[in-house]
Amino acid sequence: MNGLDTYRAAIGTANVLTGDDTARWQSDWTGQYKATPLAVLRPASTEEVQACLRIASEHGHAVIPAGGLTGLNGALKTDGGIILSLDRMNRVIDIRPKARIAIVEAGVILGNLHDAVEAHDLVFPLTFGAKGSACIGGCLGTNAGGSNVLRYGNTRDLVLGVEVVLANGEVMNLMSELHKDNSGYNLKHLMIGSEGTLGVITKAVLKLTPKPNAYASAMVAARSLDDALTLLNRLQIETGGKVEAFEYMPREYMDTLITIKPDTREPFESRHEVNIFVEVASTIPADAEPDETGAVPLVENFQTLLMDLFEEGALLDAVVAQNQAERREMWARREAAAEVQMHHTPLLVNDIALPLDKVSTFLTRAEQMLSAYDAIIENKTVAHLGDGNIHYVQWLKPELLNQKNAIMEAVETLVLELGGSFSAEHGIGVSKLPSMERRKDKVALAAMKAIKSALDPQGIMNPGKLLP
Repeated sequence: MNGLDTYRAAIGTANVLTGDDTARWQSDWTGQYKATPLAVLRPASTEEVQACLRIASEHGHAVIPAGGLTGLNGALKTDGGIILSLDRMNRVIDIRPKARIAIVEAGVILGNLHDAVEAHDLVFPLTFGAKGSACIGGCLGTNAGGSNVLRYGNTRDLVLGVEVVLANGEVMNLMSELHKDNSGYNLKHLMIGSEGTLGVITKAVLKLTPKPNAYASAMVAARSLDDALTLLNRLQIETGGKVEAFEYMPREYMDTLITIKPDTREPFESRHEVNIFVEVASTIPADAEPDETGAVPLVENFQTLLMDLFEEGALLDAVVAQNQAERREMWARREAAAEVQMHHTPLLVNDIALPLDKVSTFLTRAEQMLSAYDAIIENKTVAHLGDGNIHYVQWLKPELLNQKNAIMEAVETLVLELGGSFSAEHGIGVSKLPSMERRKDKVALAAMKAIKSALDPQGIMNPGKLLP
């Protein structure tokens, strides 16, 4: 007996999908990793998740939690396991403006949460290109980053509490609404970023921030990445730390974007190698109150600062958004990154983090190093430059895929030499298991495996992911 009838009895026949009905869950966003699940389960409550995990534990079924299916590292991959989709658990349970928190289920789509809290003049500041389909549970599972980490931090920094169903079906209630709770091990942080290997996150208490009264957004061109870093530091000082996004789009990225999206305009009249999207935001009412000419003080001060930097030679060019449509156009260039980078397959995605002052060194040395590999057609790099996270992506020749692991290992070696990490915000999944084996501190790995064994002794929670 495979237990499917037991699942049907627990959550309803219509919510136990098999065969062709599982097609949506059989491939990840990249198309590189395939899943052949025994079934896809779609519970609608924490109690139904509990029932599913108890049945899975009884039958020894692997359980693979799924959200918006926007992962990049193969975390959905399975051969005969149970995919547990939380897409029906999509309620924004409560928004508490005075406490600035939202209580949500794990299947809430990130963009829908943005819309819900905006009605209260609040924002949940996690944002990235896949916000229209990515779910909160997936964001928590991978400790997602995005374009506003510079000011607000990763997902882990935006969560006060979580509810987790463990492998045996027990519920661990960590739904704290407190900003301070020093009562032992921080199990909340342990669960965030665990990629479903320790349990299923079903609910969360999220921190909200006031909606800015004004934004100032611009595309700027710098002579080099070192000059761009000088610009970032100057902007942080001059704006009192109001920089929300500082995103790097090199020339080759812009060229591909314009090729695949012909309606996209060049950001400047002239072509530049180092293109940066920068945005500052303020909640101070005086920054948003137009003067007698209609000028917004935050935007005016931002333009003046950019002009001063241009005259000093720190900038080659700058275009400031004059309205919301121009701001959206600037964001659209950056948020098209997944389409640009995945326009060609196969590809190699290195999602890495470096100290800010080592980013330029890495890119220079990596280009020299990778010139020795015949497999590479082009690099398609884009970066959250303000926090040192580089999506270092290579398009590969299909016939030379055998060089893929060697390229990844060479990149890792350079990253670690410069004090960086081989994983920044996409998680480990399947694709970075060799990296974990090679690079993660052995004592740390042993501790992680001991935790896994304690919380999931049967090894049914997303097996074959995260831990080599």
